[in-house]
Amino acid sequence: MVTEAKIKEIFSSIQGEGSVVGYKQIFVRFCGCNLNCNYCDTDFSENDSQIYTPLTLKEKIFSDFDVMAAHSISFTGGEPLLWVDFLNEFIPLIKSTPDMKIYLETNATLTKPLLQIKGNLDIIAADIKLPSATGRDTFYLHKSFLENCGGVQTFAKIVFDKNITEDEINKCVEIVQNSGIELVLQPKMDNDIVSVDSEFCSLVMDKFLKKYKYVRLIPQTHKFLNIR
Repeated sequence: MVTEAKIKEIFSSIQGEGSVVGYKQIFVRFCGCNLNCNYCDTDFSENDSQIYTPLTLKEKIFSDFDVMAAHSISFTGGEPLLWVDFLNEFIPLIKSTPDMKIYLETNATLTKPLLQIKGNLDIIAADIKLPSATGRDTFYLHKSFLENCGGVQTFAKIVFDKNITEDEINKCVEIVQNSGIELVLQPKMDNDIVSVDSEFCSLVMDKFLKKYKYVRLIPQTHKFLNIR
């Protein structure tokens, strides 16, 4: 049986978030997600999506984009790990290209699928979802996920707004305390406007830094640049 995936869009742009911000990437946005975050601003529905096999996706990428000019190929969504069987077949086709890096953007809740493809990943961008932002507690899922990222360059992104709590800060630090994984604080955006002021951002960052060394504050730069 041929493995297929529903893909919302494929495009080239500048990475606007996290520790590799500013690099040119080829983005592959998969449909579907196992969470429903209140702040999500991405359309990953199946409306107007396309169905690809691993081979037809590779052909599409190599025909439409300058692969050698890209820092990496970003699997995003939605949640790409919902399509782990497809990724298991597709990634080796791409990894045959010299110096091609694979970047996984994930909500960090699906540990078993991660382990199936971990050996072929170069960078993991893992979200830690705050209950104050999503309305649900997924810390236990993030803990398991991040404990299994060892050996792959990983950072954890935390989207926050004025509702972030001391307990949430403590739990975020507890999850990464012994791993050395970098925490990237990302203030929630209202369209292209940061939802909290610079003073509040600095306050939140200082609270993290009192408990954990590896913390950065990086807003969504692509919103300021008005790019995808």
